[in-house]
Amino acid sequence: MSRGVQKLDDYRWLLPQDYKPGMRVPGIIYADDTLMQAIMKDASLEQVANGATLPGIVKASFAMPDIHQGYGLPVGGVVATDITDGVVSPGAVGYDINCGVRLLRTELTREEVRPKLKELVLALFNEVPTGVGSRGRIRLGKKDMEGPLLKGAAWAVEQGYGDPQDLALMESGGCLPGADPDAVSRKALERGSGQLGTLGSGNHFLEVQSVAEIYDPQAAHVLGLFEGQVTVMIHTGSRGLGHQVCTDALVEMERAVMKYGIVLPDRQLACTPWNSPEAKQYLGAMRAAANYAWANRQCLAHWTKEVLLKTLAVSPNKLLLSTVYDVAHNIVKVEEHEVDGKRMKLAVHRKGATRAFPPGHPELPAHYRSIGQPVLIPGDMGRASFVLVGTGAMEQTFGSTCHGAGRVMSRHAAIKAAKGRAIHRELEDQGIIVKASGRESLAEEMPDAYKDVTQVVTVVHHAGLSKMVARLRPMGVIKG
Repeated sequence: MSRGVQKLDDYRWLLPQDYKPGMRVPGIIYADDTLMQAIMKDASLEQVANGATLPGIVKASFAMPDIHQGYGLPVGGVVATDITDGVVSPGAVGYDINCGVRLLRTELTREEVRPKLKELVLALFNEVPTGVGSRGRIRLGKKDMEGPLLKGAAWAVEQGYGDPQDLALMESGGCLPGADPDAVSRKALERGSGQLGTLGSGNHFLEVQSVAEIYDPQAAHVLGLFEGQVTVMIHTGSRGLGHQVCTDALVEMERAVMKYGIVLPDRQLACTPWNSPEAKQYLGAMRAAANYAWANRQCLAHWTKEVLLKTLAVSPNKLLLSTVYDVAHNIVKVEEHEVDGKRMKLAVHRKGATRAFPPGHPELPAHYRSIGQPVLIPGDMGRASFVLVGTGAMEQTFGSTCHGAGRVMSRHAAIKAAKGRAIHRELEDQGIIVKASGRESLAEEMPDAYKDVTQVVTVVHHAGLSKMVARLRPMGVIKG
């Protein structure tokens, strides 16, 4: 390897602190040899190094094996700053605040669902709004928006979307305290007012899957998973509201950087001290956007259940649809961690990374405390997704792991590579039914555009960041 990157072991690489001027800590990248070759083809490593320059950063600037170039910090990046003298950076969270994943399980088998799969995928596509700027069946005025912004998924349950027991099976109970609807701009509220209960576009999806393989029978049993079982995975976030919250904060913080004497190698990492007015404004709005995202996935899960019941013509007692877990990928949280033998309160920024707390952690649902936090890793629509559980990675990565496969092609490159191909037909030949709003969206998200998620998950498994429990194979996919 070149450019000063040092291989530490089979699954870790070091960017030494002298890799780039201004680095306050080293960079640590989790990858095998093959993945590292791909990582070095874009600006990911430079962005890892840039993240290491943030004031108040502790331990290291971390990157997961699904890392790829993003805005400011790479997607797949994790940085933690001391809240006493550190900063908060919107670019280290990302535009799609609380883009996350919910996994639903059924008691149905692949054989029971297969005969009606095409009908089911079409019904889901018709009932779940998808695509750029899509608008859902929920219309909220400015005053009404306070509900999902303050209460998150609990607001959706209050409106009749889902069951109260869902809330215990979500990261942070589906609601971050400290949300401030008044910190959310009028433009953000306008963008979000008609998008609650929508999937959106890009890499967001709703996927009908089956459990193809179990690696850890004990953990799978606790999670309620068995081979041949049909599951549903929902991947979406805070839609236009979250995007606007990030945009607004970056504008304000770019203006404020000089005021606080902060020198950065990249303006995309604009940041301000944790207790500054700009940071407080962003954090209040970011938490509100995160809650909106949890409410969004809660609504989508409810409508998914309705479609399954109607299309498959089964009773609720036969379907037994329930939430396995719901995780956030793009978020900053105050957490306590040990650094150099001292307990510290840190602002842990996870951008395209999943929290993976170990067994026994008090923040986990009581039901899962024996196995560790469920970790949901979506892959591409042609290969697989995975369920993992957290291990003892608190000291390694602040209890963080990967979030998906990670792109190897830009959207433009994917569209170019897909020219002349019928992606939907290629997937159908594999037994996977796909419905999307357009050919271009399928091209952007074709399997070739992503790393092999199995390879990514293998790295975090062997590196001890999280443990493989089950592999899920796609049956039917709806895309924006």
